[in-house]
Formats: sequence, C-alpha cells, structure tokens
Amino acid sequence: MNLILSKLMWQNGTRINQYVFAIIITIPLLSFGMVQGWLSPMISVLQSPSGPAPVPYTSSDISWMTSVTYITAIIFGAPMGYLTDRYGRKIMALITTLSLILYWQIKLLCIRPWALILARAIAGIPCSACYIVLPIYLKEISDIDLRGALGSLLILNRNIGYLASYVFADLLAVNTMLWIGLLVPTLVLFIFLVMPETPEFLVKQGKIDEAKTVLAWLRGLSVMDQTLEQDIDNIVNVEKQTKADSKSVWRIILRDRAAFKAFIITLVIKITQQFDGYLIVLIYAGFVFERASESISLKLSPNKQVMMIGVVQLLGSIVATCIVEKTGRKLLLVVTSLVVGAGMLVLSGWFYFTSNGTWLPGWVPVVAMCMCIFADAGGFQPISYIIITDLFSFQLRGTVSSFANICAKLSNFVQMKWFTKISELISIHWTFLFFAIVCFSASLYTVIVFPETRHKTVDEIYEKLSKKDNDRIKAVP
Repeated sequence: MNLILSKLMWQNGTRINQYVFAIIITIPLLSFGMVQGWLSPMISVLQSPSGPAPVPYTSSDISWMTSVTYITAIIFGAPMGYLTDRYGRKIMALITTLSLILYWQIKLLCIRPWALILARAIAGIPCSACYIVLPIYLKEISDIDLRGALGSLLILNRNIGYLASYVFADLLAVNTMLWIGLLVPTLVLFIFLVMPETPEFLVKQGKIDEAKTVLAWLRGLSVMDQTLEQDIDNIVNVEKQTKADSKSVWRIILRDRAAFKAFIITLVIKITQQFDGYLIVLIYAGFVFERASESISLKLSPNKQVMMIGVVQLLGSIVATCIVEKTGRKLLLVVTSLVVGAGMLVLSGWFYFTSNGTWLPGWVPVVAMCMCIFADAGGFQPISYIIITDLFSFQLRGTVSSFANICAKLSNFVQMKWFTKISELISIHWTFLFFAIVCFSASLYTVIVFPETRHKTVDEIYEKLSKKDNDRIKAVP
C-alpha cells in the first residue's frame, strides 16, 4: 500500500488527493442513485403487457418493490455502525459496492417480479451503508476546512445517479441500461482495492506508520512533516482515551451532556429533513404536472417530467458543494429549510384554493415544487449528513450514524406506506401544510439550538454546547 501511495504522491502541499479520493468514495452513491432512479420511469414499462417482463407487474408487485428496500435497510443498517468501527471503512465500502454489483446482476439475469423484489431487498444494504459508511470514510480523509464541501459530494453524486437513470431510461433499451448500472460499481470495486484505509482507523489498529503515510499522501506532504506528527499524536491520544474509557457508547451519549445534546440535535435535524416533504414531492411530481397542465400548455411525458426534476436536484447539489464552506452549516440549513417550507406552503394553498373552484395559475405549483426540490438538495439534505460527522468523535460516529439512519428509513417507510391514505382522509393540501410546519419548525430550532460546526473540532463544538447549558442554568433565578 505504501508503494502505491508513493507512486501517486503529489508534492508541495497540494490536497488534490483528497478531492480525487472523495469523488471515488462517493461513486457508490452515484450507483445507488441509479438504483433508486431506475424505478420511477420503469414502473409503467413493467406494468405494460408489451414491457420487458414475461408477465406484467401487478400493483402489489410494485408496492413490494418500492417499500422492501426500506425494510431491509433498517435491518442491515442496525449493525452497520458497529461493523464499520470493527472491520474498517474500506472493508465496509467494498461490501457496499459488492451489494450494488449483486443488485444489477440479479436484474440482468431475471426481470420477473420475484427477482426484482429480491434485488430491491438487497439494495437495502447500500441504502443504509451509503449513508453510514461513506460519510464517515469521507470525513476521516478530509481536512477540517474541506469537510463540508467534500461531504456535499454525497448528495451531488447520488443526484447525478438519479438523473443518469432518468436519461438512460428515456434513451436506451432496458438491458443496455442494466449493463451500464453494473459497470459503475464493478469499476469502483477494483479502484477501492488499491485505496487506503483512513488514518484514524489505522491508528486504532496500531498501524501508526501506515496512518502517517496515508495522511501525508492525502495532504501532499512529506512523511517527515512536523504537522503530520502533531496530527497523528492527537489521533493516538484520542484513541488512548477511548480505550481507557470503559463506558459503552450509549452510556457516553446518555451521560455526557454535550454528547447527548449533539445526539438530540442530530435526530431532530435528520427526522425533520425526512419529513420536509421532498420524498412526497418527488413521488407526486407527475400529479402536480398533470394538475398544472389544466391551465397552462405544459405537456411533458412522464420521463421528461422526472428528467426535469433530476436536473433541479442536481443544480441544488452543485450549489451546496460550492457554498457550504463559505456560508457555514447553520445559515445554509436555516435558509434552505425556510425555502422548502415556503414551497410546501404554496403547494398547500394552491391545492386548497383550486379544489374549492378558485382559478390559480398552473405554473405556481410547478415553481413551488422545483423550489422544494432545489432547496432540499441545496442544503437541508446534505447538511443532515454532514453534521453527524461534525458533531461526533471516532468513538461515537458509527453508532450515531446507524441510529440516525434507522430513524430516516422508518420515516421513509411511513411516508411511502401511509401518505396516500392520509391524503385521501384529510385532503392533500393539509399534508403539504404539515410538511411546511415541519420545515419552519426545523428552521426555528436550528436558529435557537444548532451550533455552527464549520472548521471546528468536536471538542470546540462540545465546549460551545456546554457553555450554552451553563449560561441557561445561570439565567434561571
């Protein structure tokens, strides 16, 4: 490994290796984006008598295909944090990539309902791992001032995968697209084999010299550089403290005031982001376009509709990548949650007034929907993943990521399963109003409670959280 790194070494302190490594690490999310994006334009094709399946898919088949991934994601996600800490970031990233290869292989071999449901069940592995393993891997190879920008590549690459699936579904034969889907993780698997483990995990394994070599490679510095010695010493000291602390991870979270507060902040931001309505807007985009076309000449095929949504998502992700290190996490989170809330409020109002016979322009819900999708991809969603790696140490990161992921997948499953019934019961405008309230609440909570984490260490963040608690205690007479 040291020989490979020495051949790829950039000198003079350039950090290009961090950018290259970050792009490679996030390609499995691009592949998973293709997995998720493939389903939307293909549902009508699979249900058609002239489709590629020997027998047209039933509504029950489609229901199982859309929901089974979230069920298995919860099952596989539960031990994912422990396994990542136990066996390493690189090993778990390889397993994630292998599961993506298996997913595409099954679909190439058989496209019957049982096979696609099985493939979608296997997709539960990357559905969890991509949001647990990859953010941790990414954080631990990134310098503190690049953490946000490189972390936002997760959602950017996933949205590239979405858009690629939408475009391929419109232009290519089903089998051709499946082969392209298989090609991406296969290539990444071979690249991952020669990529290094993170310095923090190598220190945990007692491989100090290798950790130093990897850190030097990431920063484009000599192994003898004094700053590397200091950083490795800091990691070693943290690891010694971790080993000396006999308390379990959950005991630390529950008994340490700052860690517990960070844990609550993470859960609130994660759950409110999942319930900000973006998932429902994506699913019901066709319905919005259909209603809008009644008053404007907006005649787009279903595939063109999802392609338009994919472009909006991608643009939002690009903006997030460019500005997250300039604006900071807090400001971006406040602004984007407000914008998503405003979009949901407009959708709620439009559906309410039009259902009561009032004429309103058809472009209004389309613009509102695009606002929601853009703002969610431009801050609300990527920040909800970045803060987990910002707020927790090596010791707690995997466990908190797993728990937050389970909460996110449960939220997704509830929405996928019950949204239609709830909308029929209370009308769709009330559900959009609920999403707007969630977004505005998240924005207010962020202003009051969330600490800025940009360019700050975990100790600095915890000190700030503890200071807030102490100030509040002193303020009480």
